[in-house]
Amino acid sequence: MFRTILSVGGFTLLSRLTGFVRDIVLAAILGASQMMDAFVVAQRLPNQFRAIFGEGAFSSAFIPSYSRLREQAGIAAAQLFADRVFTILLFVQLAMLAVALPLMPWLIALVAPGQKANQEAFALTVALARIAFPYLLFITLVTLQAGLLNSVDKFAAAAFAPVLLNVAIVIALALSFLFPSAAHAAAWGVTAAGVAEWALLTLAARRAGVMATLARPAVDQDVTSFLKALGPAVLGSAGVQIAVLADMIIASFLPAGSYSAIYFADRIYQLPVGVIGIAAGTVVLPTMSRLIAAGDAASANRAQNRAIGMTLILSMPFVAAFLTMPDMLVNALFARGAFDARAAAIAAQVLFAYAIGLIPVLLIRSVVASFFARGDTTTPVIASLTALGLNILFKVIFAEQLGAAGLALATALGAWINLGILYVLALRRGWTAPTDMLAKALIIAFVGAIAFELWVLVARDPFVSLSGFLPREQALFATALLGGSSLIAYGVAAWAGAKLLRFPLTLPRRGNAAPAEPA
Repeated sequence: MFRTILSVGGFTLLSRLTGFVRDIVLAAILGASQMMDAFVVAQRLPNQFRAIFGEGAFSSAFIPSYSRLREQAGIAAAQLFADRVFTILLFVQLAMLAVALPLMPWLIALVAPGQKANQEAFALTVALARIAFPYLLFITLVTLQAGLLNSVDKFAAAAFAPVLLNVAIVIALALSFLFPSAAHAAAWGVTAAGVAEWALLTLAARRAGVMATLARPAVDQDVTSFLKALGPAVLGSAGVQIAVLADMIIASFLPAGSYSAIYFADRIYQLPVGVIGIAAGTVVLPTMSRLIAAGDAASANRAQNRAIGMTLILSMPFVAAFLTMPDMLVNALFARGAFDARAAAIAAQVLFAYAIGLIPVLLIRSVVASFFARGDTTTPVIASLTALGLNILFKVIFAEQLGAAGLALATALGAWINLGILYVLALRRGWTAPTDMLAKALIIAFVGAIAFELWVLVARDPFVSLSGFLPREQALFATALLGGSSLIAYGVAAWAGAKLLRFPLTLPRRGNAAPAEPA
């Protein structure tokens, strides 16, 4: 499983790196401006629906159902189930598209009410949202094919697909002279990417022999069970996305550029979320689902422990970097062209606040697998909605005093609450079994983080001084050099801690059963 996580993480890293190229281009061309704010809202709207009804809820309900059918009823029954779900999903998405496009002004007024005070900004946001919204149709079908591929241990295509989004937007921006504005070009790039991702995943699923196709719609027992699991999962995913929606609503009343500051800080923050957290969660859910369906709960718990331990060790350098050098990261990556020093300072504050909640955000998908793998999609809803209520309360309180950074801080606190509820409930039900390997992983991660931060304290001033006298591209290199040397300090300290604690550093060979962990 470690090798699979690293493989998925590698493709996701490529996605994040090309995403940085995309965002550097966006920052240079659009900056933290009214036009960038409009694009952020427009592209986030279909992504909000995708995260609620597609990737989050759908995967958590579909993968366990499909894996159980494939294990217990055979490939033919599982494929018929997938075809019927595909047909229902396609019809629902077409209906949503037909309703959303004419109602787009009302949707934008709902998610960004503050923009109505500026009719020019509001009209631009509506126009861009209508261009980008069809992305939802294609990416939802991508999610279904990705779920099928993941269920048979084919992860590469789905992990690579987001690269196409980044490439499409960059190409569209390069051709922006053909469009009314660069923002219009970027919005068309989003929709073009949806088509490209759908084509890639459909081809990959066909090659793997699991491609879903149209079938006569029928709500049989298997589909009914899936829909029953999907309902609570939608509510659970909606909790997270309502928090994001609250950010959009509140940010629309903050000074111009607040959307953009949150967006660019989030792009840095999403690097470990995608490379580590989503990769681990993507792998651990189908693994636990198969093991639990086969009646081997002990092996499922061991798989979860390995995923959590690996996530802790790999994520801690990012936490340390975001807390100690957020300003250097934001300035080196985005402070050029239309992205000025004020925008960079706000984005750095947002990144610092996000870092406080990075660990729980990365671990939630691995912990929630304890429930989804057993068909329990209701308990995560309770945890998510409880955390959501407190999250929104914190946003209202903090935004007035801290602005955009207050919204990020509220998100971080909400993530800790959500993770705490889930883990306590899983422990009480016996659905997770932590071992001393987790304690060792936590110690190793903290020892490494201390080494990382101590090195930054020692070396930061010389590197900052060096950056101040260098052109922007060389300043980026200086920042990367500081981060890289700090990462080496983390690695040395973590390696020493692992040796001292006798923590296994080798990966299990492919095809071999993982060794049992100590109790």
